[in-house]
Amino acid sequence: MKAIVNVFLKEGILDPQGKATLRALTAHGFSDVSDVRVGKRFVMRVSAETIDKAEEEAHKMAKETLVNEVIEDYSIDIEP
Repeated sequence: MKAIVNVFLKEGILDPQGKATLRALTAHGFSDVSDVRVGKRFVMRVSAETIDKAEEEAHKMAKETLVNEVIEDYSIDIEP
């Protein structure tokens, strides 16, 4: 199965990379964009018997290694 962990800064945490991206988009004429948040995406193959087990493993990896929960949130998607 494929486990996808999307990591992004929590609301209220400054995102200088997002602000720079917003400025670049605006400079290129994309005036409808008002906010950009930049994050990370981890795509992993996991050997799990069920979707629930794969999701459990992904949460464990996220909490122990991939995410700084003080300043980051995350979401998980599992694909068979």
